[in-house]
Amino acid sequence: MALGTILTWQGRLDEAEPWVQRAERTLTVGAQPATGHVIRYIRGLLELARGRDAEALAAFQAAESLARRPAAPHYTVPRARALLVHVLVRLGDTVGAEQALAELGGHDRDHGETHIATATLRLAQDDPHAAVAALAPVLDGAASVLPWIGMARAFLLEAIARDALGDSAAAGQALERALDLAEPDGALSLFLLHPAPRLLERHARHGTAHAALIAEILSLLVGQAPAALRAEPRPPSEPLSDSEIRVLRYLPTQLTRPETANELFLSDNTVSTHMRHLYAKLSVHNRREAVDRARALGLLAPSARRT
Repeated sequence: MALGTILTWQGRLDEAEPWVQRAERTLTVGAQPATGHVIRYIRGLLELARGRDAEALAAFQAAESLARRPAAPHYTVPRARALLVHVLVRLGDTVGAEQALAELGGHDRDHGETHIATATLRLAQDDPHAAVAALAPVLDGAASVLPWIGMARAFLLEAIARDALGDSAAAGQALERALDLAEPDGALSLFLLHPAPRLLERHARHGTAHAALIAEILSLLVGQAPAALRAEPRPPSEPLSDSEIRVLRYLPTQLTRPETANELFLSDNTVSTHMRHLYAKLSVHNRREAVDRARALGLLAPSARRT
């Protein structure tokens, strides 16, 4: 369960799948409801990150049926209920999401994850002001969430809401805080739950301490696109070196070449040489073509991160 959860939050979804399956195989008729609940919560989270919303809904509904059994409340119950609201929003059922929120008890209603789910629903209802208000108790510490996931999600939603309100400065500050929190543990999947590619691309152009992380996130988001948009081109004429791959992963950020050199602690001439070589190996003529070709080949996929 632990490995499945960590790998899922890191966006390493294919790696997470066998561990989640192994956890599921431990379930028996006599298993404790809390154990069954957390395993179904992990399955729902994995399917939600994959964009398989119907499968996620089934998992969270199964978790909810277990949460109603007589047993001590488990720490995943409010999180699963909040993600049930989230998946209903993703499926376009805002009425059902509103009803699910209304049915929450007082304890769950005050939980930080519920505030995040409420903000998700308000954004779907084109009410960014209400989303900001819903997030306030989380951001000021009054409603508890997991620091490395919950707070990062709250700041990401704050950025999306502020951007919708036309406050680009506040949006950039909130997004940078979300990236600050996501970077150490590689919590990339929260950017799959709340995709904001244009906001990320603009943020990369205007300065960030997380250019490489943004490139990884954008690669993951491309991986969720329909297969027709990911037709695989011919492979590189020669394998790219590690240094060339490092430079390549900065290209989607749209940082200038000198800015990329500064991020990598290299000279401008060295970065220019790496770019020239990787263009030749990918058989492309410009930066945009290099990014498109690399994404199609999976060269911009997230690197393995520590667990």
